[in-house]
Amino acid sequence: MVKRFWLAAVLVSIAVAAQAADGPTLERGKELFESTKLGTTGKSCASCHPGGRKLEWAATYDVGKLTGIVNKCIEKALKGNPLDPAGNDMQSLIMYMKTFAGPGK
Repeated sequence: MVKRFWLAAVLVSIAVAAQAADGPTLERGKELFESTKLGTTGKSCASCHPGGRKLEWAATYDVGKLTGIVNKCIEKALKGNPLDPAGNDMQSLIMYMKTFAGPGK
């Protein structure tokens, strides 16, 4: 009985860790921000906003508004397909963009 409980606890821990690893990350956000694969123009978010320039306002917007702005840029400036607003890629990109907030950016 104790062995089964221990095995169940280990399996739940592994499942939780795997699920967390699949969630949004700053690393993925940075990768997307610098990727030219979001569109067909050969440009990235970083092409227009190197080092996050002119994105210090990003942290002041709610996620819904910022998601709309990001997808508009992907569609118009990068000539790409919008990201799923609830998807890990969008959440990662938003998470990364919010790191640019603050004076002097």
